[in-house]
Amino acid sequence: MTEQTLPLEGAPLITPSTTDHPLYDSVVDACRTVFDPEIPVNIYDLGLIYTIEISDEGDVAVIMTLTAPGCPVAGEMPGWVENAVESLPGVKSVSVKMTFDPPWGMNMMSDEARLELGFM
Repeated sequence: MTEQTLPLEGAPLITPSTTDHPLYDSVVDACRTVFDPEIPVNIYDLGLIYTIEISDEGDVAVIMTLTAPGCPVAGEMPGWVENAVESLPGVKSVSVKMTFDPPWGMNMMSDEARLELGFM
């Protein structure tokens, strides 16, 4: 029997983003151009983008999720995000990884997304 490794108590479930990098706002704006075809709100405001890490060299790593693991565009959406970000000036490379830990919840949506979807 193997022992499961638990996160340290108080450690965030989602790795913090590199918000102080000069490319961060542009990467967020690029993510906001990607939409789930079934929901009229961009994936950033839906809360599907968990982490945006940007190296000093311009390498961008995105960790994202979906509203549900069985989402019909699960195989395509990471490519959409990669395409949106890779064309930005200053971006050297883009890596998009999918996770379902923690699972997405409606509490992850921005106030704008909740308002757009009629939850406020």
